Amino acid sequence: MSFIPFPPPGGYINAIRKSSEALRIASGISITPEHVKRLIYSEAFVGSFKRVSKHHGLAMPLSFSSSLDELNFLSVLSLLNFASGYRVPLHAQTGRGAWDSIRALAFSLFITSTSGEGDLLSSRGLQAINASKIAEFMGINMHAERPHESIPGVIVGELGGPLYELVNLIASVLNETGHILVSGGYVNLGSFVAEALNEGGKVADKEAAVEVVLERLVRAFPGFRDMYEVNGQPIYCFKKALFLIHGISIRFGSLAPPPFPIPSTSNLPVFSDNVLPSLLIHLGVLDLSANPSLSSLFPQAGSDQTVISLLGPPPPKTVTGGPKPLPKEGPKLTVDQSYIFRAASINACDIIIEAARSVEGTENEDVEWISRITLPDLDMWLWAVAKDRRDYRALERFAMTDTVYF
Repeated sequence: MSFIPFPPPGGYINAIRKSSEALRIASGISITPEHVKRLIYSEAFVGSFKRVSKHHGLAMPLSFSSSLDELNFLSVLSLLNFASGYRVPLHAQTGRGAWDSIRALAFSLFITSTSGEGDLLSSRGLQAINASKIAEFMGINMHAERPHESIPGVIVGELGGPLYELVNLIASVLNETGHILVSGGYVNLGSFVAEALNEGGKVADKEAAVEVVLERLVRAFPGFRDMYEVNGQPIYCFKKALFLIHGISIRFGSLAPPPFPIPSTSNLPVFSDNVLPSLLIHLGVLDLSANPSLSSLFPQAGSDQTVISLLGPPPPKTVTGGPKPLPKEGPKLTVDQSYIFRAASINACDIIIEAARSVEGTENEDVEWISRITLPDLDMWLWAVAKDRRDYRALERFAMTDTVYF
């Protein structure tokens, strides 16, 4: 992979949008106005959006000593907001998916720090933590079992397997971030983010303030540097950094006065992971038919009959006993393919919001509210509705391992 330049100062949001649209078009993924309209007027969308889009997953049952303490926790949680490619093995071992596993780890780091074992969420704590401690907090067994080479019937356990890989990715990103913070003289990640927020607060335009915070996060920490090159074309997603900035708005924006300057996040690009593009494919918004190498990854998705069913009312809820079945493993993607799909979902959500704004003035007052939805609202709906309906939970999501970006 060749060198990828940072976007120009003040141009990070535009770079996300322009690079996503260009890569989506170059990859032969189409988005038609009819299919976008079919989604936003569907019973599935209209009937669940107001409720489901509020399920942001950022309610913290923790007692923080200060706003800076909470900001630091939220910052580390956002830095760790990846592991989607390990969803199935996480469910198999712990009964939790990627996001719930990461939240559980962050909770353990916080609770253990306040109980007297040293501040694991400080810069030095992040720099020093090791894979064994992370596995302990996550309740993960890092040993993989295999038959002994020469003794029949004997099973040998050795370090390895997908969750061993995941734990080492987590340790690597925490250690690297901690080292950068210590070298810069910051007591924790929250203090760096607070400084960036204050710097952004000097900008009169609150939307422009986002650029300041986003650029500082991306330039300082490789763990937030979610950018790549596909076929010579740069692509910028910055999912975790955008998620953090919006999380700050959710957690602190309603306080009067807020403890930090809060940038406006209503027009941020979506925080593209594996869920958003996968769901948009299943719901018929992203049409892969012109690119056989991509459409073959989701061979059952996109048919009119399937889409009509998914956009209708949810199936009746059923009560079943026993443990929940493991989620079905989705297609394994290359880095190039994952960025293509993520780019397509960023551009698709921009197009959906443009279409939603045209709903204003419609004669149907029941859906007039659609004209006021925001991109982060749409992001939260897509992410949360994937778990909200039984038929959506059964849909395949693509997976990519060995990444710290989603």
